[in-house]
Amino acid sequence: MYKALLSSIRVSRSTNLRSIYHLTRVKDVAAGVHSEGDKIQVKGWVKSVRKMKDNVFLDVNDGTCGQNLQLVVSKPQLQDTAYGSSVDVTGTLGRTPKNQLELKVDSLQELGACPLAEGYPFYPKKSYPPDYIRNHLHLRPQVSSVGSTLRVRHQATKCFNDYLHREGFIQIHTPIITSNDCEGAGEAFQVRPANDGLLKQMAKKGVPHDQAYFDRQTFLTVSGQLHLEAMAHGLGKVYTFGPTFRAENSKSPIHLAEFHMLELEEAFMDSLDALADRIESMVKCVTKSLLETSSDDLTSVRKLTTDSTLEQSFSWVDKQFPRITFDEAMQLLQQHKTKLKSPVCPADGINKEQELFLVDHFASPLFVTSWPKAIKSFYMKENAANPKLVDALDFLVPHAGELVGGSVRECDHDKLAAKLPDREALGWYLELRKFGSVPTAGFGLGLERYLAWVLNVHNVKDVVPFPRWAHNCAM
Repeated sequence: MYKALLSSIRVSRSTNLRSIYHLTRVKDVAAGVHSEGDKIQVKGWVKSVRKMKDNVFLDVNDGTCGQNLQLVVSKPQLQDTAYGSSVDVTGTLGRTPKNQLELKVDSLQELGACPLAEGYPFYPKKSYPPDYIRNHLHLRPQVSSVGSTLRVRHQATKCFNDYLHREGFIQIHTPIITSNDCEGAGEAFQVRPANDGLLKQMAKKGVPHDQAYFDRQTFLTVSGQLHLEAMAHGLGKVYTFGPTFRAENSKSPIHLAEFHMLELEEAFMDSLDALADRIESMVKCVTKSLLETSSDDLTSVRKLTTDSTLEQSFSWVDKQFPRITFDEAMQLLQQHKTKLKSPVCPADGINKEQELFLVDHFASPLFVTSWPKAIKSFYMKENAANPKLVDALDFLVPHAGELVGGSVRECDHDKLAAKLPDREALGWYLELRKFGSVPTAGFGLGLERYLAWVLNVHNVKDVVPFPRWAHNCAM
């Protein structure tokens, strides 16, 4: 009985010793959740090592924010812990001579060493170009700027969802595998099982071998718009926010084979101005929220490419966005054609160089509205005043060019039937205009382009964790 009691006391004492250290995050220390004298435990990665006469100073980051926590470690405690190593530390918070919180370490356990000489691609106090960092996708979250970028991506996604929730939109998980190519541009990836034996087993008479699984051609989605329209005809205000795919042979800094798109569809909306109001409201509200929640990370990334402050760069959040028609854009481009490398041709639309010229000319993001029917998609509503135009818009922003494309949808059954590209595959889409039809409008916004814009990052491959583009699908 005495031995059992003694054992119980030892366990209790051990438990009490562990419990006096509060497991916390560097983010919470930086935010002032803890005070001088608090005993805390932190787990993270060593970002720098500075050896002094009696002590060693380590900067540790756990990924929760861009700030590091300084540790004061006596030399006997340190062992061989070096840059890049993961550690579990306990200690007492104190103050530096500059009155910043630092952790005076009581115990340090190295969880994983980082032998720099054995191929680790990033060295301390050294900067690397984005294309080099991109070659090490599995390790690049350990680069401070990439960590900040991915935290901003997370927060931006939350801000978009929060805005749409407040505005009464219902999130729909539209299918990734689909039987329609919404844009009709032939840029879809075809889906089929890799198992030929399975296809032979499922084969039906008259069905091509590669279509045996679904009995029809299927693709990775290029857009969830058509599915959203079906949902809007019963739920009113809907959106989807997920991966979309484009099979383009492009290495441009604004294109990916897989990217995330926010798509929205709003029933009972029949005005292009109302649609532009919705886009402007959303972009401004989301960006203001992002500036409130992620200013440190935004600043950390933007300082690599610009000297402008956040206040200077985001002054547009309190200004009205200009709105011009496609014809007005053409006239303006024609007037300044000597400043452009590409020819101005209405039949070709507006290319990226011309988009960025318009943005620079107005010194603001802007809308281009009322596009020629001949160069836009079949589902866009014919303009009431001019049947050669459709009620469509593009929203152009600095750096990325087109960020949003949208339109009022054609709700006239006969007009839609006359231009439907595939009556067999899209009969259901036409039928929406038959049973309880209402006007709807909507748009798609590319998340990566939005992030490249607000972060001033010059390549969308650097704002996505695992970029995929032509000839590249690492990991």
